[in-house]
Amino acid sequence: MATTPSLYVDVWSDFVCPFCYLQMPVLDQLRNAYGDAVEIRWHAFELRPEPTPLPDPDSEALHDSWEKSIYPLANDRGLTMRMPPVQPRSRKAFETALFARETNRYDLVHRAIFKAYFEDGLDIGDADALLDIAATCGIDPELLEESLAEGEFTDLVIEDEEFAKKIGVTGVPFAVLSRDGAPGEEPPPPIALRGAAPVQHFEAAVERLFPDGFPG
Repeated sequence: MATTPSLYVDVWSDFVCPFCYLQMPVLDQLRNAYGDAVEIRWHAFELRPEPTPLPDPDSEALHDSWEKSIYPLANDRGLTMRMPPVQPRSRKAFETALFARETNRYDLVHRAIFKAYFEDGLDIGDADALLDIAATCGIDPELLEESLAEGEFTDLVIEDEEFAKKIGVTGVPFAVLSRDGAPGEEPPPPIALRGAAPVQHFEAAVERLFPDGFPG
């Protein structure tokens, strides 16, 4: 297996989107299959940035969506999920994950925030909750608190979202698979996958990107 990335998977998601959390097992399968030859790069996409109204967590439509779509898919993908009692904004959660990236703890904190919201029902829009979540991952809560108060990573979140608009992302999860070209050759066009696509769709995209077989 290659020791440097041959396949890139850029994923736009939101911590408050259940279908984004439902993509985690699929991306874990991809990572397990290709190891260090795949690089998964996460990007921010706020479904409900200020001043977008927040949905009612007790709405009939929300409960209906969970019963008909989310719980069945969670069962199929082996995830424990509970409908959260709150519907928060997610910008500070993204900033927390970016802060964690500075100490190579992005993946750990990223997964912990998702789990805290969709399994434990924590309000991930609350700074104190984020400090507690990050602390369990080895992040210094005092430094994180200072970073969140100063908006140290706000611009990076906005940059992710602006780029998403440029390439036509209107909903999440949204994944783009790509590869580098062979020496002297143009790489094949990137392939976009919308929604909570199954692993078979990712495998088919990899086959299209590497028609001569995946290297390694």
